[in-house]
Amino acid sequence: MSNDPGRPVLALNAGSSSLKFGLFMVGASGSRVLVSGAEETVGEPQAAMARIAERMNAQGLAAPVAVGHRIVHGGPQCRHHSLIDAAVMQQLEAAAEFAPLHVPQALALVRAAQARFPGIAQVACLDTAFHSGMPDVARTLPIPRELRALGIERYGFHGLSGESIVRQLGNDLPPRLVIAHLGHGASITAVAHGGSVDTSMGLTPTGGVIMSTRCGDIDPGVLAYVVREHGYDAAQLEALIDQRSGMLGISGLSGDLRELLAAAASTSPSGADARLAIAMFCASVRKQIAAMAVVLGGVDLLVFTGGIGENDASTRASICEGLVALGIPTAASRVMRAQEDEQIAWRTSQLVT
Repeated sequence: MSNDPGRPVLALNAGSSSLKFGLFMVGASGSRVLVSGAEETVGEPQAAMARIAERMNAQGLAAPVAVGHRIVHGGPQCRHHSLIDAAVMQQLEAAAEFAPLHVPQALALVRAAQARFPGIAQVACLDTAFHSGMPDVARTLPIPRELRALGIERYGFHGLSGESIVRQLGNDLPPRLVIAHLGHGASITAVAHGGSVDTSMGLTPTGGVIMSTRCGDIDPGVLAYVVREHGYDAAQLEALIDQRSGMLGISGLSGDLRELLAAAASTSPSGADARLAIAMFCASVRKQIAAMAVVLGGVDLLVFTGGIGENDASTRASICEGLVALGIPTAASRVMRAQEDEQIAWRTSQLVT
């Protein structure tokens, strides 16, 4: 049994408008949380870092030996979890064009953390890293070579969630695993012997299954049509596919599955729209699970995770309907918590000597 007491590592999990944080004591035998919470960060990353430091000081906790940052997109240059130096920071700044709502905010937090904890290692933990070893047949998009040379390819996301599932399974990890991360954003990933070999999201977190407000995969001709016939510009297209579509667009009510399930009981037209949105979401996820089963040549275990995947039994049951025909019995599915913050701390500790 290890006597390693561990080292304190601060994990920062930044979204587009807020951040989750956790100070973990990370040792050889595992990690435990010392303090955690959430902060609003829009326009005030330095203030958020000051409040986090105050909470740590109020509990008499030691300063972290390192700070790990969730970075949604590393772009074509930054493929792996990395210690942040000037060169890595430049690569991440260049990647901001692929995820403009997330990466600039995360990098502002990196700078704020550097100012709050000077001299302490900062680590970029990439949501795309888990998928960096996907084969060319999954990674390559069917577009001209000159565009592919610009870094336009399938990157995949929810990688920290996927890594955490693989780590939690440990010796029980099967050869053929499908991870269904279902929340406001949703993706399905095929994992062979612990490595991602295909995933539903693509260049950005917009692709793949139908989501709360994101359209997922859609006929690209739709986008050409609204540009040609209705004068949409890039900003309007982004708002359409990221904020106005998905279950919100289908139902006209909400992108929150909990609200849709409540509305679905109604016999009114809005109830019918809610039922359609739910059914389309479940069908979209089911199709992607089936696709990943083909990629893997079968499924030994299907893991549901994320807010919906972990908490909504009725939706899980609806998704699993029909999968038995593919040799995926309900008994082969499991619910597991996505330990993204713990994964950030663990990866950070690995990179800091």
